[in-house]
Amino acid sequence: MSMDVPRVASDSGVDEVEAALRGAGCVVVEHVVSDEQMDRIQTDLEPHLAATAAGGDEFTGFNTRRTGSLLARSRDFGALAAHPTVLGTLDRVLGDHATSYQLHLTQVIEIGPGEPAQLVHRDQWAFDFFPFPAGFEVECHTMWAMTDFTEENGATRVIPGSHRWDDKLRPSVDETIPAEMPKGSVLFYVGSLYHGGGANRSAEPRRGVNVGYTLSWLRQEENQYLACPPEVARELPEDLARLAGYRRGAYALGYYGDLRDPYDAVSGAHAAGPPSFSTAP
Repeated sequence: MSMDVPRVASDSGVDEVEAALRGAGCVVVEHVVSDEQMDRIQTDLEPHLAATAAGGDEFTGFNTRRTGSLLARSRDFGALAAHPTVLGTLDRVLGDHATSYQLHLTQVIEIGPGEPAQLVHRDQWAFDFFPFPAGFEVECHTMWAMTDFTEENGATRVIPGSHRWDDKLRPSVDETIPAEMPKGSVLFYVGSLYHGGGANRSAEPRRGVNVGYTLSWLRQEENQYLACPPEVARELPEDLARLAGYRRGAYALGYYGDLRDPYDAVSGAHAAGPPSFSTAP
């Protein structure tokens, strides 16, 4: 028997969110931010959304647009990426088995009218289909509803409990259910959950803000050092810049130059520049 998508209120504690996420592999937290906050982010991003081309294959969607570099393009976006409910949950689900985690990707996914349902997949397949140990989560995603998510307009479709299934399966869309939620709500789902974008049978586009996180010893799907270059990172709050990847991923992972901390290089804490490539004595 299939499970429903767990739902919790915005004032629920991290314990409740974590329990639902571990149990079903996904959970909706309703009305986390205001409509006005989502509208401000959408206004910031509107020129970039308009300039984004649709996908070029069946998986990315011929009538779906994916606009990234959100840290550099919207000041208000950082409040989603580093929301206390998100980070508190990630501390439990990813931070319990790694030194740190980091932003994996930031993008608005706009599913246009007439777009069919996406192929059901696991996001962790991005790591070259490496078969991670069952139960060992290496990434977790959030999907924020910039518009209401309904079955008709293409709400993300999930298979609750499928994070415990075997890898490299090909479930059908008929096995999924929609994660419907009102604007300002957020869907959490782990990288091992089988899911996909829904078919948009409405007359309006469906917009969601997809923010992914991964263990810091894995490569980020969106190259944050180009999407959020040092000149942008140094203007961010320190915790957010470090979350983007400007920090060590472990004791000896991700240092800069002569064993420097990456954030110190961005913030100017070290006056010296990068190592010289000169061979002159």
